[in-house]
Amino acid sequence: MNVLGLSAFFHESACCLLRDGRLAAAAEEERFSRVKHDPRLPVAAFRHCLRAGGIGITELDAVAYYESPVRKLSRQLWAGVPEGSSPDLPWLDPGAPERAIREGLGWEGPVLTFEHHLSHAASAFLFSDFPEAALLTVDGVGEWATTSYGRGSGAAVELFEEVDFPHSLGLLYATLTSYLGFEVNDGEYKVMGLAPYGEPRYLDEMRRLVAPGPGGQYRLDLRYFDFVRGRRMYSDALPRLFGEPPRKPEAEISRFHQDVARSLQAVLEEVLLAKVHWLHERTGLPDLCMAGGVALNVVANGRILREGPFERLFVQPAAGDSGACLGAAGLAHVKLTGGRPEPLRDVYLGPRWTAAEIAGLLAATGIAAQDFRGREAELLEAVVDRLERGEVVGWFHGALELGPRALGGRSLLADPRDPGMRDRLNRLVKKREAFRPFAPSVLAAHAATHFDLDHPSPYMLETCRVISPLDLPAVTHVDGSARPQTVDPAVAPRFASLLEAFRRRTGCPLLVNTSFNVRGEPIVSSPVDALSCMGVSGIDALALEDFLIDRAMLPASWADLLPGWRERARSGFSRGTGAISPDLYTFV
Repeated sequence: MNVLGLSAFFHESACCLLRDGRLAAAAEEERFSRVKHDPRLPVAAFRHCLRAGGIGITELDAVAYYESPVRKLSRQLWAGVPEGSSPDLPWLDPGAPERAIREGLGWEGPVLTFEHHLSHAASAFLFSDFPEAALLTVDGVGEWATTSYGRGSGAAVELFEEVDFPHSLGLLYATLTSYLGFEVNDGEYKVMGLAPYGEPRYLDEMRRLVAPGPGGQYRLDLRYFDFVRGRRMYSDALPRLFGEPPRKPEAEISRFHQDVARSLQAVLEEVLLAKVHWLHERTGLPDLCMAGGVALNVVANGRILREGPFERLFVQPAAGDSGACLGAAGLAHVKLTGGRPEPLRDVYLGPRWTAAEIAGLLAATGIAAQDFRGREAELLEAVVDRLERGEVVGWFHGALELGPRALGGRSLLADPRDPGMRDRLNRLVKKREAFRPFAPSVLAAHAATHFDLDHPSPYMLETCRVISPLDLPAVTHVDGSARPQTVDPAVAPRFASLLEAFRRRTGCPLLVNTSFNVRGEPIVSSPVDALSCMGVSGIDALALEDFLIDRAMLPASWADLLPGWRERARSGFSRGTGAISPDLYTFV
């Protein structure tokens, strides 16, 4: 049974392939198109899934789509047709997504659709190893639901209560993200990172924005919001409430902004903790599965696990809309076979390149590189040499990760003991805001020595206290917390071997691990992406599978060696879509 799951046409489009219940491939379209949060029909991701699964399109049994276009349209019409819109716009046609799938992918078989929050919930529960679990989905909005509660048992996923639009914790957080001068659907994690610098001085004001309700309910005070029919997220009443004008993008961040961020984060956690207590009382189950964009708030996740009533928590690592394709595929598999998919083993599900392919690329570009084929131990020691010297190393190995976190497939690595490393990474390498924290990757066997963590955390989806006997300034946030990835040698053998080599040399079994990209770019996917990123950033060295490249080996004009490459990628030409324009299939 071959089922393709697909999420698209709002943001973070993606595809996955289930083969006989096993997740064989998955990827976000942005990694191929190089357009961050690309919402278009995921043509390149679709081709990757077929290629990685070793099948042709005629061998698919079904395509599963992650939301109900009809129900979504009812909410969009209730909110009002945007000013100046034409009634023949694609988003006003609930048949447009299926037509796009058939025309853009050439699919003639069945297309199964599942509601947005059901897809989210299924993406967490069906791919967990819990036989039963309570289910919590929290995001901006699906069709109508913004928060939903349910229960999973065996192969069954049931939702029994929801909060409907326009009342939304995700949109509350997005509105304050906009007020603080960051981009909606991209800057929320910046607000989360900014929050520990402030104090919760605006709790009273924040609690006026959202009021608790009975059971799983809550309500926003819509006087302060303008996202339903307006052109911005907040009304004029919001700046009046806080007594300060909105921050302009890229403007200086003041103590006021820090305090607002802290107060927002505190109220989000307050509401979520209250609702998970209610959900536990309602279900009586020991385990919780979470999905939806708000489930990527790792600080809230940590509090839910530490202070909430549930014994275990599983957050689907691509918890936003991109990962909903997993839930749609899982639900289709259950519908067609009656069986439950296999649990998620890891997220290394994207494209990979062989050493021979990379050797050919390096020969074609004339880039000198040290060749360590057949000498992995020597490669790792050479990488440790550079890390110990304080260099930033790009790490490209194996398959691309699914989701927003770099987990040792496409990572930037550095020494966590270096007191100047965080500032250097933010300023010269990532080219982003100075307050942003970095996460550590630690050998699983040593995690409890350095972090207040008593269970595996393979996907960087919770924060905890740093308790290390070592000074780790590059990965310790201002509040003494970190967002660790525990690395299992059975799952990521080469990455674990590198951490072990660094431990033998330095006594430190962890490294700074941040995503291999610069600000405004998706995580790199291909060797060309990695080399291009190295050329325009402050990366000192690049471990490209079995090859090691130092910055001095790059031609001075490397960033210009592939003229027009970025423009071609952004325009969709690199996706090989033929006569079908990918821009035709974007429905906001």
